[in-house]
Amino acid sequence: MICPRSGPKTRWNPDLPPVFSTSFVLALVLSLVGVCSSAISASAQTQLDNELVFQAARDAAVRRNTRAIVMLQPGATLPVEFAPYATRRLGIIHGYVVSVPADVLTRLAQNPAVTAIHTDRPATKYDYRTSLTVGSLAVNQSMGFTGSGVGIAVIDSGVASWHDDLTNRSPTQYPYGNQRVAAFVDFVGGSTFPYDDNGHGSHVAGIIAGNGYDSNGQKAGVAPDADLVSLKVLDANGRGNISNVIAALGWVLEHRSDHNIRVVNLSVGATVRESYLTDPLTLAAKRVVESGVVVVSAAGNLGKNAQGLAQYGGVNAPGNAPWVLTVGASTTNGTVMRPDDTTAGFSSRGPTYLDWSAKPDLVAPGVGTVSLVDASSEFFFSKAPYLVTGTMPTAFPPYLSLSGTSMAAPVVSGTIALMLQANPALTPNAVKAILQYTSQASAGENTLTQGAGYLNALGAVRLARFYYSAKPGDRYPGQEMWSKHIVWGNQLLSGGVILPTGNAWALNTTWGVAKASSGDNIVWGTEGSGDNIVWGTENGDNIVWGTAGDGDNIVWGTDGSGDNIVWGTEGGDNIVWGTVADGDNIVWGTDSGDNIVWGTASDGDNIVWGTVDSSVFSWVATDQGTPMLVGDIDQLTDEQIFAVLSHGPTATPPPPIVEPRNSIEPLPSQPESWPTTTWDAPSPVFAPDPASESEAAPAPEAATASVPEVTEAPAGTGGGL
Repeated sequence: MICPRSGPKTRWNPDLPPVFSTSFVLALVLSLVGVCSSAISASAQTQLDNELVFQAARDAAVRRNTRAIVMLQPGATLPVEFAPYATRRLGIIHGYVVSVPADVLTRLAQNPAVTAIHTDRPATKYDYRTSLTVGSLAVNQSMGFTGSGVGIAVIDSGVASWHDDLTNRSPTQYPYGNQRVAAFVDFVGGSTFPYDDNGHGSHVAGIIAGNGYDSNGQKAGVAPDADLVSLKVLDANGRGNISNVIAALGWVLEHRSDHNIRVVNLSVGATVRESYLTDPLTLAAKRVVESGVVVVSAAGNLGKNAQGLAQYGGVNAPGNAPWVLTVGASTTNGTVMRPDDTTAGFSSRGPTYLDWSAKPDLVAPGVGTVSLVDASSEFFFSKAPYLVTGTMPTAFPPYLSLSGTSMAAPVVSGTIALMLQANPALTPNAVKAILQYTSQASAGENTLTQGAGYLNALGAVRLARFYYSAKPGDRYPGQEMWSKHIVWGNQLLSGGVILPTGNAWALNTTWGVAKASSGDNIVWGTEGSGDNIVWGTENGDNIVWGTAGDGDNIVWGTDGSGDNIVWGTEGGDNIVWGTVADGDNIVWGTDSGDNIVWGTASDGDNIVWGTVDSSVFSWVATDQGTPMLVGDIDQLTDEQIFAVLSHGPTATPPPPIVEPRNSIEPLPSQPESWPTTTWDAPSPVFAPDPASESEAAPAPEAATASVPEVTEAPAGTGGGL
């Protein structure tokens, strides 16, 4: 029997089975307090998280063992008497997964070798147009960066055993035939050969690294030559437990050098039940980040309540941790033009529950995303109306249209692969800083909705490359469209220039801290707009870019009790260095010592803003009719390049958009039609709307109220980010 420790005053727990209402379980737990209060010491009680107390009582009522994650003291081993209950070792957090009766859990909590015991809570999963909108196509075709040699671990439901778009275009040999899958580990069924019985993981993998074989490149991923490492943690229904995810993160930590794993994509997540400082899932992610691997997580799809109104505080774990790069979803609104992009209504907003931190870090396209489908997966049949054909003849439609932050996160993961190919020396903090600094902020959205802004893959790779190759005297490649700010903790720092040697980017510096591990002040970069900075000069070497108290406060403080949190968007006076009003001329480069004003050619001829001479950079058609970008983009601004990309060919009108409602499962958009002569489409299976099957997350109360906890996907729906 387990005694509950004190916890938050408000606890929303809608995942209880119908036969055990919240009041029934609470009554059961309270009835045990008198019995177990003498059996468990106060110190033992603090080792159990609140959710585990409820779970154990619920399991005991039906004579079922409780799954839990046990964390041990440094150097301690699991006591022999509990070894028979261990189902998996989690070395990355010095712990074990156990399945124990309530009375054994009580004894385990009292053991001095145990630090804490946590619920093994559920973990769920949460085109051409995208590559044009974020600029990755220009990076691939004009800059030559395709993610080659960079390993990306996709922790999800697996990967298709074969897909044309995962074929290899290099001489590298892979263990599973002509598929760019460097390794596959099954934490669900133990298979040694790749498979994806759900389909979510294959879709995510294609967004990252599909090469567009079945569509003449039109539906290629962001990093089409990257190496995939598939770690299966979700079953055929898209369900799993965080212990699977923790085990997969431990595998990454152990084998990262074997496959040059530099990025982990987590389009899966779990509800936030405790602070990121104690959650075993976020702590496992921290170990991976500290080893130099970027961990990218989907923010979640809880941006709206049941009434369709915006709600805050729905970011899922591990995206609630500052060391994780958390991605929300934007929508292109069916165009390749960036100005009409908006944050998707379903995308989870900050602040994070319990820690009240500013999230997400940025947003990327995640609505109506077309990527790979495994013809043997559950998705292929349950989402038949959203299957999409390619341009090559195939036995089955090779693509599927889905929406969700699950689709946005891999766009960023692929972008990071391009950045790391351009500059392998970047640390996870430096990667996040560059992505935020080069993002494009929307004046109509707050930071808790869009993070630092909208992903600009082109700008991020250009700045990453500059830091790798810059020499004293080179001009900083600042762009007017960049946000030129970072969200450091709950502070918005604006207008400075990132200094790659700043201690903010060190592996032992946690994102958002006020002091480095050495006790020194955090140094982000130098003052200035970045538009007329000469790299390597004395004046920019040792200037602290703000302090912990500078910048805009994004998430406000507490009322002292820790219960009622006042939070909002950035406000007050801006502290901005070196900003330039829109429309001002910015001196950005030199030509034989003469200044060139942005927007004019070196010979003085006027260039209409947003247009580019076709002899410099333009679209052409190959002999096969495939559109290609040719030309030198180094002398063009990001905005000029995006103007060319926006005039790129589109094979068909974009499909209409169907947004997830309160979204647990990503609801895809309407696909293109496909020829019925090559394939007999299965009868459509209309999955029930998850919002109607489960209790909706309640709307946050007034600004002085705490944010309610969000819930995992109900059984049978296959949750999604």
